[in-house]
Amino acid sequence: MTKDAILELLWQNADSYISGAELARRLGVSRTAVWKAIEQLREEGYAIDSVTNKGHRLSSGSDVLSEEGIRKYLERKDLDLRVYRSITSTNTVLKTMAEEGAKEGLCLVAGEQTAGKGRRGRSFYSPANSGIYLSILLRPALQAVDATSITACAAVAVAEAIESLAAVNAEIKWVNDIYIDGRKVCGILTEASLDCESGQVNYLIVGIGINTRVPATDFPDELKNIAGSAFGDRPIPQLRCRLAAGVLDRLTGYYANLTDKVWFNEYRRRSMVLGKEINILAVGRDPEPATALDLAPDFALIVRTGSGELRRLNSGEVSIRRR
Repeated sequence: MTKDAILELLWQNADSYISGAELARRLGVSRTAVWKAIEQLREEGYAIDSVTNKGHRLSSGSDVLSEEGIRKYLERKDLDLRVYRSITSTNTVLKTMAEEGAKEGLCLVAGEQTAGKGRRGRSFYSPANSGIYLSILLRPALQAVDATSITACAAVAVAEAIESLAAVNAEIKWVNDIYIDGRKVCGILTEASLDCESGQVNYLIVGIGINTRVPATDFPDELKNIAGSAFGDRPIPQLRCRLAAGVLDRLTGYYANLTDKVWFNEYRRRSMVLGKEINILAVGRDPEPATALDLAPDFALIVRTGSGELRRLNSGEVSIRRR
């Protein structure tokens, strides 16, 4: 389509103007077709500057997610990437693709989820134009008990990608939530298909949802005291495309060296629970008070319960106790 080809050329020349005549020449279409395609892109939300005698370029304030935009910032140009304006759930759709034999590395990115998934069957608030929601398919040679390391490296990848774009301090709440200024800005949901006999992982889907610029008043009532936005009103050009690329480059880089666990110290340094009084949260049970002492090399949380018992938490959920 002329529209898609023009968008790709605009991304390739994002730092300069390209004339309508040049666009028409490269694509072998009329100037009128170029003009119509530019208008269609604007209707879809792309901010395009047009100046007489100079041509067209993507506005520096444009924040529309697109495959072309993400690939512009990706180091891994060969990544199998598919971008959607809206999707039910990137994890759900990718799971179907995995069951149908999709190859490792397939990544789905969306600007909106209509049925986003959180942990323990919760929904994940995923409004349009206010975040990025992505899932990547991995087929590691791992036992199920070792899969936590992938969730941990994803958390570090997100924290580092956020900090690369803004002067913020991203912390990790064990195992998989990212917080900034005491507010949750990202959730990570890792889902696995297992071989029950061997305990081996068939595949993993790592789902990541990041609130980039959700206005505080837009959060549902149950989230208003918990959730926040990673970037607020900071003026960052092509924010979501750059953030998606940053997360994917870091995550795939860490995954390629998974056994080295080079991100362990970064994960531990960013922990917001170590040394804190916490509650251990288990389904069907009252919160159990404990103190978070340390992280084991396999990312288990070492805690001391109220009775003085030392315990390893390999999975589950905790909350920080407020005084």
